[in-house]
Amino acid sequence: MLRRGFVLLFAWLSAANFGAAFPQDALKKGCSLFKYRFLEPQEMKAMKKMTDHFVIWSHLQVPDRMMLVKAELDLVTDMLELLDNPSFTETHQRPLAFLTQAQEDLRVCMATEAPSHQPSKKLRHWLQKLQIAKKTETTGCLTASAIFHLFQVLDDLRCAAGREPCA
Repeated sequence: MLRRGFVLLFAWLSAANFGAAFPQDALKKGCSLFKYRFLEPQEMKAMKKMTDHFVIWSHLQVPDRMMLVKAELDLVTDMLELLDNPSFTETHQRPLAFLTQAQEDLRVCMATEAPSHQPSKKLRHWLQKLQIAKKTETTGCLTASAIFHLFQVLDDLRCAAGREPCA
């Protein structure tokens, strides 16, 4: 572990010295993404802090987690049902069937385990934002977002099924 840290430190210092050897104007002439190869710890820490603040999942009680997954599944299945591209029809049928079944199973669980549960303030806020997005965003944008975040929805479903905190 110490050896890897030393190698990373050496690589970072070498990169810094390499950059100093050339005039700044020479480096700006072309596309240069070199500075992103080794992200600075304070940048990573700031990103982590922002992500932790944004993620509500790990702080939700089981009934709230179930409500969150229900809202996510509702959006994903609604968007998949609207797809009318013939080339996509075959590939989305099985995922849609799976998600629809999970959605129904979740409804049954919610009705039997927490029929009168009121969402927490944090979850209510997130659900309100989702409703606003449904009204203001285009169907194409919502569909793309739903498909892009599909694996996060599946992870949230797994967490709800395990009835344990997930991060």
